[in-house]
Amino acid sequence: MRRSLLCVMNFAFCILFCSCYNQGPLTPDAWDLTEKQLDSISFYTTHHYTQGYNFVVSKDSLPVLEQQQEMMSVPEILNAEFQAGDVTMPMLSMVDTIILRKHNRLVVADIKTVPADSIDSVWVKVARDQLTFGWVHESDLLANVSPDDPISQFIDFFSDSHLLIFLGFCVMVGGAYGLRRLMRKGAKIVHFNDIPSFYPTLLCLLVASSAVLYSSIQLFAPESWRHFYYHPSLNPYTLPWHLGLFITSVWAILIVTIATIDDVRHHLPLGQVILYLGGLAAVCAVDYVIFSLTTLYYIGYPLLIAYFVFALYRLSLQKSL
Repeated sequence: MRRSLLCVMNFAFCILFCSCYNQGPLTPDAWDLTEKQLDSISFYTTHHYTQGYNFVVSKDSLPVLEQQQEMMSVPEILNAEFQAGDVTMPMLSMVDTIILRKHNRLVVADIKTVPADSIDSVWVKVARDQLTFGWVHESDLLANVSPDDPISQFIDFFSDSHLLIFLGFCVMVGGAYGLRRLMRKGAKIVHFNDIPSFYPTLLCLLVASSAVLYSSIQLFAPESWRHFYYHPSLNPYTLPWHLGLFITSVWAILIVTIATIDDVRHHLPLGQVILYLGGLAAVCAVDYVIFSLTTLYYIGYPLLIAYFVFALYRLSLQKSL
């Protein structure tokens, strides 16, 4: 019996160590790539997109330059010159302009680098369909398009308009609270006249922490955020740890929001539920704006610690009443 057990253990160890051994690629030329493929990989690592990537036009229009001569690319045309008497002129007459409209979906068909171009050395050929394609500077392209992904487009929308939306929402809710307090004293609001529930405070703390983490990523790891922007994912396990932590906090906010709404319904009548949740949303909005902006100047970190102390202290006072 002992000898059989020893044989089984030896066999298990052999399998274990064999499974850990990496034999490498099966073919010796697995990384025997062409120069164009190597350039594409290098471009992808620094620009986070490459040939075949999908964009959607996010601005009203995007002008691109159509290639009209098969033997000469548009970047070469724009950088070429010809002599007309004593005047040197660029050969722009060979190129027509195509206007791509908002919501047009594009695919990157080709990428060329023109070191002599003083404006932008990177030219991108985009195609809307098989008959509509043209060249554009990378800087002009990226300023007028978004990745063709709903998460990336949500990031664009949220980044562009969140301040106006939040400020307008805060004014509306603040006015509603002012009228409410004039008509009837004792309106419930998180942190000040709160209900006996931990979920609203937890939601505010999660939003503030997520805002600090979001700005920290922008501050200390901008390239990783840019890569996430071009290749977003809601699965925290497929991302670097700091991005995974941020996505986890977003999921936590959604879960705690549902728990908060359900818990508030059990503590307040319907009319006060709507007012309380509106005030809670306004507080979360203010938290997000304040902590995301102050973290960019390193003030958000001590401010977050102070906010945690304040929120937990107010919650303990509310429970002791």
